[in-house]
Amino acid sequence: MVQSTPTTFASSKLSRPRVAIAGFQHETNTFAPFGAPFDDFVRGGGWPALTTGAAILDLFPPIEIPIGGFISSAMDAYELIPLVWAAAEPTSFVSDDAFERIAGMICDGIARAGVLDAIYLDLHGAMVVESYQDGEGELLRRVREIVGQDIPIVISLDFHANVTDAMVELCDGITIFRTYPHIDLADTGRRAFNLLEQRLRHGRPFIKAFRKTPFLIPLPAQCTDLEPCLSLYAGLPERVRGAVLNVDVALGFPLADIRECGPAVVAYGVDEAAVAKAADMQLNDILEAEERFHMSLLDVKEAVEHAARNGRKGSLIVLADVQDNPGCGGTSDTIGLLKGMVEGGLRNSVLGLLWDPETAEKAHTAGLGAELDVRLGGRYDYDSGPYLARVRVEALSDGVFAANGPCLGGVQVDLGRMARLLILDPGSSVQVVVASVRFQCLDQDLFRAVGIEPSEKSVVAVKSAVHFRADFAPIADEILTVESPGAHWCRNDTLDYKNLRQGVRRMPISMASQRSEFHCCREARATTLDPGSQNQSIP
Repeated sequence: MVQSTPTTFASSKLSRPRVAIAGFQHETNTFAPFGAPFDDFVRGGGWPALTTGAAILDLFPPIEIPIGGFISSAMDAYELIPLVWAAAEPTSFVSDDAFERIAGMICDGIARAGVLDAIYLDLHGAMVVESYQDGEGELLRRVREIVGQDIPIVISLDFHANVTDAMVELCDGITIFRTYPHIDLADTGRRAFNLLEQRLRHGRPFIKAFRKTPFLIPLPAQCTDLEPCLSLYAGLPERVRGAVLNVDVALGFPLADIRECGPAVVAYGVDEAAVAKAADMQLNDILEAEERFHMSLLDVKEAVEHAARNGRKGSLIVLADVQDNPGCGGTSDTIGLLKGMVEGGLRNSVLGLLWDPETAEKAHTAGLGAELDVRLGGRYDYDSGPYLARVRVEALSDGVFAANGPCLGGVQVDLGRMARLLILDPGSSVQVVVASVRFQCLDQDLFRAVGIEPSEKSVVAVKSAVHFRADFAPIADEILTVESPGAHWCRNDTLDYKNLRQGVRRMPISMASQRSEFHCCREARATTLDPGSQNQSIP
């Protein structure tokens, strides 16, 4: 690693501070069946491809991600030195090769940047590398080796970050998403800019406070459109006042089998007692809410039977295939729910996105209107796939389009070849959208890319846990969460943790023995469209 003397990175004392910026994003499900090589970051797929240098300043400001918000806020105030930004879809471990190459780009860029006043890093907070449980902590350690202790470093993190001692110790400030579905990514980057501005004006490190909870929270129970998270996050801005400059909460990513997995509170300010009090009060709010966390899951048969009785055009039911969510490391190719929809006789229905590049290629080769036999999904051992079906090719796409829903906010996605297939079963009318790139179904434009208007369907099934709500809840009369096998296990108490620190409960007390109950699984439109919760960023 390149070493530099501290004087190289002393403050430039210029009217426009020189700030290096970079991003490195991955959410690691250590229970998933495959990892993330370097090529996954190069391609990006559903996210922008690996980007370096000045292109970062052009590409990211219009996009709803943290570095875009930071750049938009900082462009006139700072001389920005863009280094690299890279992200890959959630999987199991990031390969050592990928980590070393991307971390190397960041560190080498910083070492060559000359005089710097500060650094901003757009990170996730739940990256696990083959050789490091705490990928972000290791990256920050390497950056500190280069610049020393005096250069301010501010980072932004995902809502599901597993915040670690190293992250807090090695940076000067952290901002974290406050919504799930995540619709405040750019806002989080803007708050990082504001925190860095305060740090530069303050001239010395902030007082810090860091608290961890004694329990994990499954992802479906973390939704900020629903209680108790709606109230927890609505009250968060009240903590920031006077000597307290920022308080944030990460509810953690429970599918990472690491020692420091779990929810956390971070607080920053200029008075030790005030900062500690704000962090303690926020932690206490989470602890008091423990008994109100819930996660209602229906089995496939029960969900499909209800959808068959109640789904119709003009009265949409959304089925969430939460355990095959690729946004949490799921394979997005399990066929349990799809098979149940066909066998249950659903009509005017669609499921997406099924990750199946082989079938997508076969459909493109056959052409529109062709009928063919296919083996849908099921490449991993979660259910009885693949699903053998005869289908008709009803639409084709190159998979390149802008996704304009609240979570993606105009991101140009490249899902490779896509196809809309009608399963030729006389007792049902079920379509499936297959894509060549694994990506969470969180935006209606993913269906529109193959000619489907979701609001005109009776039943729409999405491979997503929570993010889909931002774009689909406004058109849904009911949302049912379905428990079909997949790599995103929702019941943490069934997972075989090896590294979790002693004494941490795998589920909140309220959920330790919770099982599916139909009456609490139905979510009517009046609930999902609760004023002030849906499609609004909590301040």
